[in-house]
Amino acid sequence: MAAKPGIPKGTRDFSPVEMAKRNYIFNTIREVYHLYGYEQIETPSMENLSTLMGKYGEEGDKLLFKIQNSGDYFPGITDEELLSRNAAGLASKFCEKGLRYDLTVPFARYVVMHRDKISFPFKRYQIQPVWRADRPQKGRYREFYQCDADVVGSDSLLNEVELVQIMDTVFTRFGIRVSIKINNRKILSGIAEIIGEPEKIVDITVAIDKLDKIGLENVNKELASKEISEESIALLQPILLLEGSNLEKLEKLKTVLAGSEIGLKGVEECEYILKMLSGMGIKNEIELDLTLARGLNYYTGAIFEVKALDVAIGSITRGGVMTI
Repeated sequence: MAAKPGIPKGTRDFSPVEMAKRNYIFNTIREVYHLYGYEQIETPSMENLSTLMGKYGEEGDKLLFKIQNSGDYFPGITDEELLSRNAAGLASKFCEKGLRYDLTVPFARYVVMHRDKISFPFKRYQIQPVWRADRPQKGRYREFYQCDADVVGSDSLLNEVELVQIMDTVFTRFGIRVSIKINNRKILSGIAEIIGEPEKIVDITVAIDKLDKIGLENVNKELASKEISEESIALLQPILLLEGSNLEKLEKLKTVLAGSEIGLKGVEECEYILKMLSGMGIKNEIELDLTLARGLNYYTGAIFEVKALDVAIGSITRGGVMTI
């Protein structure tokens, strides 16, 4: 009896009805991107692993789909290496390429390669699939699309203001009520500095980014497992649980981060963005959320996350400022 056909776990087929819905979503997002002057590019599905590795933190690197080299790659591998059963070490020997994990790192590579042909500031968008070797579960797939927009060649905070406008416009057109959360990587660096763990900034951000998924107690356990002291974890608690309006949080942060130059710079940037947005008729709520951390290493300034208010689902938009 012939085996029943199937597809890899974490992937999907799309019916004509589903494609019609997806095309409506993509076309709406394209229209908004064009409205704000963004131009479309595309990059290959695969990138050199040298481009991808080290950009997503230790956990992200483990989720890269690596592509086996074609041809006979064994001559470059010793018998001892083969018998070691060291998967990571062997993969580095016979895998030079990988499927893209996101669209941001390929865009950074694109800018570096084509900078002589680009007019800056360059506003680009991409709508393409990405792949992650994650554990498939409800609402979490190994292959999925990202709708990405970035500005490069300008350090004006008005770019972040405009990106929030784009998020607000898109979800308003869809009729979806959302909360647009904002934080700043500089604030997080300042917090790590104030609690005495500046060299642990990556471990701290990776852990607190999971707060809404695993809870405060488990976040604290993860921080302890990364050899962050009990004293530092205790100092972190009131900061993570800071409440009040956006203005009240900013004022409290100015006191908390008084001894951190980079932390105060992050507060200043958030204050400017929120002040500008307050006069632009944004239809969805904007929240300064200090637990928004984004564990990815390449963010250097403002970071954003969008969550739907009327359905229990994870974030539906994420992003931030990075340095290429």
